Amino acid sequence: MEINNIPQIKHTESGNFFLLAGPCAIEGEDMALRIADKIVSITDALQIPYVFKGSFKKANRSRIDSFTGIGDEKALKILQKVSQTFGVPTITDIHTNEDAAMAAQYVDILQIPAFLVRQTDLVVAAAETGKTVNLKKGQFMSPESMKHAVQKVLDCNNQNVMVTDRGTMFGYQDMIVDYRGIPTMKQFATTVLDVTHSLQQPNQTTGVTGGRPDMIETVAKAGIAVGVDGIFIETHFDPANAKSDGANMLHLDYFEGLMKKLVAIRKTINEF
Repeated sequence: MEINNIPQIKHTESGNFFLLAGPCAIEGEDMALRIADKIVSITDALQIPYVFKGSFKKANRSRIDSFTGIGDEKALKILQKVSQTFGVPTITDIHTNEDAAMAAQYVDILQIPAFLVRQTDLVVAAAETGKTVNLKKGQFMSPESMKHAVQKVLDCNNQNVMVTDRGTMFGYQDMIVDYRGIPTMKQFATTVLDVTHSLQQPNQTTGVTGGRPDMIETVAKAGIAVGVDGIFIETHFDPANAKSDGANMLHLDYFEGLMKKLVAIRKTINEF
């Protein structure tokens, strides 16, 4: 599946994967612009088509005192400013039908969280905006079952749809990536591997999700090797103090080195 059916993601002659990357949540304007500036400089140099990712709010939290956002409109305007400043498309999660129309005024791609991907009304609301829809595969779903989620978007006369694998539950407190699912889902739509969420360790007794950032490079390399169209990585210049998902984010200092390795792997694969 080519990425040509996603109009916001510009195809390049490099033959590269495309990238969805940014912080888990929008914590403020300065942090968003700082992260975007760094990633744009790297992706421009390596000819990687890039989409800035940031959640305008976090609805799926383990505890009531967990960070949920800085205000919906404020965060969405920051996403819009990132797009206008750097000339890149943006993506954010939505959680309710009302979110779809609101977020569509500010961003290019609407993302359906994994826990909500079977919510027909939500998927339809996103599709009917005409925006590209990114469907996260539920941790509880098989790759094969994602064809039904994709079909819901297509049935709304919206051809701009992609799916993202973010791992499958393995026991109570771990995730695992079944790489056999990548070629399966590529039959239905453009397919992305969410590297960092695949390394979450949820349901911790503290109520704070853990993670394995030491395995980010391993999982990302394997995804490129099996032919994913895109890679999804959450990154931050200070993961230890990030307000959401810090335990499984990639430190921004390591971003360029990883991208160079992934580009080299994709180039090698393209030669065969």
